Amino acid sequence: MSDKLKALGLCLGASTVSVVQLELDQNRKTNPTGEKNPRVIDFFLRPHEGDPKQTLLDVFGQIDLPSFDRIAATGRKFRKFVNLSSIPEPQAVEFAYSYVKPADIDCPAVVSAGGETFMVYALDLSGRISNVITGNKCASGTGEFFLQQLRRMDISLDEAAQWAAVEEAHHVSGRCSVFCKSDCTHATNKGIPRSQVAAGLCKMMASKVLELLKKVDPKNIMIVGGTARNRMMIEYLQQEIPNLIVPDEAPYFEALGAALWALENETAPYPGLSELLLTEVATFDNLPPLEEYADQVEFKTLATGRIQRQDTCILGLDVGSTTTKAVLMRNTDNAMLASVYLRTNGDPVGASRKCYRAILEQVKQQVEPSEISITGLGVCGSGRQIAGLHALTDGVINEIIAHATAAVYFDPGVDTIFEIGGQDAKYT
Repeated sequence: MSDKLKALGLCLGASTVSVVQLELDQNRKTNPTGEKNPRVIDFFLRPHEGDPKQTLLDVFGQIDLPSFDRIAATGRKFRKFVNLSSIPEPQAVEFAYSYVKPADIDCPAVVSAGGETFMVYALDLSGRISNVITGNKCASGTGEFFLQQLRRMDISLDEAAQWAAVEEAHHVSGRCSVFCKSDCTHATNKGIPRSQVAAGLCKMMASKVLELLKKVDPKNIMIVGGTARNRMMIEYLQQEIPNLIVPDEAPYFEALGAALWALENETAPYPGLSELLLTEVATFDNLPPLEEYADQVEFKTLATGRIQRQDTCILGLDVGSTTTKAVLMRNTDNAMLASVYLRTNGDPVGASRKCYRAILEQVKQQVEPSEISITGLGVCGSGRQIAGLHALTDGVINEIIAHATAAVYFDPGVDTIFEIGGQDAKYT
């Protein structure tokens, strides 16, 4: 029998697959160096982008799994997808807490700040969970929502991490994810620095955590989960929570708990990659795919054409919250002569200028730009005001009017419009 017992813990989270490798020296009775026993050998963190199964297979493909004596899984949603021994997430939290807690401090609660949900595990003096406190199901205060907003503003995680909580926070709504997105979009459209918008998001997220902690003694709180790496949010929380504890193991906390449980319990043998994933059983009726009804849909397209010398054209620009689009149309026959589609990235003026450059390059490929005339610029979308001001155009149009005008152009008998946008959906 080996003196070393190795265990692997897996957490299939809402947005991330985390894996922790532990090693227990069964012969070591004393600890003169202060090194933990068991000790963490390695860990993996992989965002799964909505495909936890394939991500898990990719991660396990990089690990020598037969070398582990025991394997266990946890996770609220996806742990039942794997053919492994598993434990509920609260149980994993209890095991991990007993491993990472400071020797002289009893934490009244552990905050789990994940990609999809924030929740508080209230603890008794023995470190067992006595209550679970959750907020509403709105995603506006979660880690994955924060990452989505950073991507919309073209901000990297490293860039956001450099901004401290001393940034002046622009207020954003925390009631609803759609309202919050709208606040972020309107702020960047008005030229408010992205750092202040990001600070506002972090302050809103911190307020969500503080709201959950109202029923708990607000000191010596431990916070775990991937969002615990959000430096700006943590600094806001430190202003309100004395001795906030952020353990090094925070990003893989639940996976650590699963591995610790496995060290103390016999687990099912590893079945191999081919047998790892269980066949899902649908819990609801499936509807036929929409593609089977394509013959019942009439697709309208705009005529295209080549640019000719002496053409008189008009430019249309849609500065949306997520993407910005532009088309160049000939006045005489409404033919589309050039078009571009790109991301707004929280910079409506910058995105508009990129569209102008792209349209200009397409014109240059056909004629000398000075040989055509553009008689007007119409702008719609959430960024229409600032883009219209930048372009010095009077053609700033509400997008509802733009929708109706385009719909009637293609079908004069139309009576209903559904528009699915990057930020919201509209029924007209």
